[in-house]
Amino acid sequence: MSQPILTVEGLRVSIRGDEGAAQVLDAIDLTIPRGRIVGVVGESGCGKSTLIRAVLGILPANAAIERGTLSFEGRDLRALSGAELSRDIRGSAIGFIPQDPFLALNPVFKIGTQLLEIMRGRTLAGLESESDKRTHLIGLLRAVQIPDPADALERYPHQFSGGQRQRLLIAGALACRPRLLVADEPTTALDVTTQMQILDLLKRLVAERALSMLFVTHDFGVVAQLCDEISVIYAGQTVESGPTAAILDRPHHPYTRLLIGCHPDRAEDLVGIPGAVPSPRDPPPGCRFHPRCPERRAECTRLPPTAADGARRVACWLHAAS
Repeated sequence: MSQPILTVEGLRVSIRGDEGAAQVLDAIDLTIPRGRIVGVVGESGCGKSTLIRAVLGILPANAAIERGTLSFEGRDLRALSGAELSRDIRGSAIGFIPQDPFLALNPVFKIGTQLLEIMRGRTLAGLESESDKRTHLIGLLRAVQIPDPADALERYPHQFSGGQRQRLLIAGALACRPRLLVADEPTTALDVTTQMQILDLLKRLVAERALSMLFVTHDFGVVAQLCDEISVIYAGQTVESGPTAAILDRPHHPYTRLLIGCHPDRAEDLVGIPGAVPSPRDPPPGCRFHPRCPERRAECTRLPPTAADGARRVACWLHAAS
């Protein structure tokens, strides 16, 4: 079996504030095999964006990785300097697709200028001159289905629709020939039809270019359409992970079941999970989901559950007892 392209083990990230330190991530485990799309799912405030920032090495100044492993292609990301991350990893080996296509592009610069800037200072075989790079970008715009790609490089962001802007951002993420794409809810600001088109595009590009992808979302409908595997996180912890079909067909963790049940396709009425994600400054003891869990037991309130190794991992006392 080949080495995973990205491995995260026991990751703990804290953020310091006026009221003290908050453990935003605690005991996060994630593996992305080569050629696979792995979805990270959870409610707002569960730590999904912090996980992305940790992988890309762009945590804020008041944040720190307290412990854990971050390994990309066997390389320890925590051991790299900021300059090494910028030169070798971020934007080159790992491409990033941001969430909001309306905010991610600078309105005063042409698209060609912004995409060329992504490649500036990078060593890319066969793309030494600006002419080579522009030809490369035209090919990428064609691949993401932007009409008249040569002309598109001379246009400004406001001259494109929301779906086209997201395609431009995907082209930008591919510009430096990455091996891994990291996508932060890139379809949230789009209508349903455009969202499906973007998801189909991403799936095709991953297959055609032999890429891997970390896809962060709160939407199990998106996960079902796109992802090969799922990692569900709650209050900064991994609670369940495994193949997409297996988890959607038979979710083990109560949080996963409730989260899937919230999707509009699963019920006639709009439903939600009672309560709220706990504060990372004062998480509850035991399983962090127990205050909201309809299936909690006495041990759930006292002891944190652990997940056994395997293709299907579940951090839940109910599962451990079965």
